[in-house]
Amino acid sequence: MNSKLQTMSLLQVSNINQYYGGSHILRDVSFQARLGRISVLLGRNGVGKTTLLKSLMGAVPIRNGSITFDGQSIEKSAPYERARAGIGYVPQGREIFARLTVEDNLRMGLATRPSGTDIPAELFELFPVLKQMLHRRGGDLSGGQQQQLAIARALASGPKLLVLDEPTEGIQPSIIKDIGRVIRMLAGRGDMAILLCEQYYDFAEELADDYLVMERGEVIAAGLGSEMQSQGIRQLVSI
Repeated sequence: MNSKLQTMSLLQVSNINQYYGGSHILRDVSFQARLGRISVLLGRNGVGKTTLLKSLMGAVPIRNGSITFDGQSIEKSAPYERARAGIGYVPQGREIFARLTVEDNLRMGLATRPSGTDIPAELFELFPVLKQMLHRRGGDLSGGQQQQLAIARALASGPKLLVLDEPTEGIQPSIIKDIGRVIRMLAGRGDMAILLCEQYYDFAEELADDYLVMERGEVIAAGLGSEMQSQGIRQLVSI
C-alpha cells in the first residue's frame, strides 16, 4: 500500500522555509500531491498559503528545503521551467489579460507547447461558455467566466499538476458548482494531481481527497478529506 502511494506522488515538498525580510513566512512546510487526487490547502487569511503556492511556482525563492516534481528537483528552477515541466497555475484574482480576446488568452496558455499547437477542443467541452465568447475581450466577461478562462488557460499547457488559488472567490454559486465538477473530473482521469487553496470550506471539504491546514506559516493538521468533519477542521479554520 505504501509503495503504491509513493509511486503516485507527483509533488513532494519537504521542510521548506521562506522569509520576507526578517519575517519567517513558511516554517518547515512539508506535504505531497498525488496523481488522481485533490489536495486541499486550508487556513485563515495571512497564514502563508499564497506564499506557499508562489514558492512552488518559483515566483518567490525559498531559503531552504526541497521541492521535487515528477522525480526532479525544481526548487532552483525558474517559473517558466516549472511551467514547462508540467505545473499549471491559476493565481488568486485570475490575472487574465483583459484587453486580449478569450482566444488570445487561451493561446497564452500554449506558450510552453510546440509552435502551431491548436487550442485543445477539450477546453470548450469543459467550459462551453468560452467557445461562445471566443472573440470577446477577457475584460468583458463576468467574474465567473473570467475564472473559467483562467482555469482553461492553465489547462491549455497540458499540466500534470494544476494549482488553484481561491478559485471560488467572488464567483456566483452556479459557476462554483461547474468549477467543482470540472476539478473532480480532471482528478478522476488519474493523470493529474490538483492542489486547491480555498477559503470556501464546504467546497473544499466536498472535493478534498487529502487536506492540509496552515497556521502562522506551519502545517498544523493534515489527513484524508473523508476525515475532515471528524477532525473538526471547519472549526480549526473558521475566523
